[in-house]
Amino acid sequence: MSRLETRAFEALRIERRDAVLEITIDHPKSELNAVDGLLHEELTRLFGALREETEARAVLLTGAGRAFCAGGDFAWFPELGSGGLEKLDPLRRDAKQLIWDLLDVEIPIVAALNGPAVGLGASIALLCDVLFMADTASIADPHVRVGIVAGDGGAAIWPLVLGPARAKEFLLTGDKVEAADALRMGLVNRVVPAAELLTQARAFAERLAAGAPLALRYTKMAVNQWVKQAASAAFDYSTALEIVTFQSDDHREALAAIREKRKPVFKGR
Repeated sequence: MSRLETRAFEALRIERRDAVLEITIDHPKSELNAVDGLLHEELTRLFGALREETEARAVLLTGAGRAFCAGGDFAWFPELGSGGLEKLDPLRRDAKQLIWDLLDVEIPIVAALNGPAVGLGASIALLCDVLFMADTASIADPHVRVGIVAGDGGAAIWPLVLGPARAKEFLLTGDKVEAADALRMGLVNRVVPAAELLTQARAFAERLAAGAPLALRYTKMAVNQWVKQAASAAFDYSTALEIVTFQSDDHREALAAIREKRKPVFKGR
């Protein structure tokens, strides 16, 4: 039996449709599929299991409801920041394992962005192999807006896709990229009407699943060697600095400003 079936997932729905494995991020406690301890652990476990998948020939990854994945749950952040290295270092290790396992999944992964893909959600989407995006969706990495470094893959994958100058524009502001601009800049492969997203993404995943399995897997693996080399240059560095900023006054100020619905006042400490 596949590792995907040996343990239940609470925040992920998994369905086998012939040779395509469909995975839907569907957090029971978050309408926007925000990342908390549960979803972070299950995503880490998911990609580890997908490395060993032997039945499916392609994966379709999407989100339920209004969002693909809205990034970190602000209610979870105070727990992380107050826990010091005891909580943050295991999270760093899991985050690295998640990204490296994602890059080591041999079967092709088609992402269908049904709504906002933010923070870790954006990193996961951009590290998939083919990206379909609803015309109503957006993508962003707003770590800096809550006073922390984009340490979960954003500082690695955005420059790889966009180049350093354009990537820094979005990583330093946290501004979101709407679907039409994402297509124009090459962040995604296709933008389609929201009502057609799953149909078109599913058809493409089925097309890949019907291809020569070894050729597709080995081609993906070869390309991802290049992606991994580029990502390794920034990933550990940015993740270490994210741990530092999680414990900063600026991060605590950002969370307080969100709670109090005001503009944060950052002081660089």
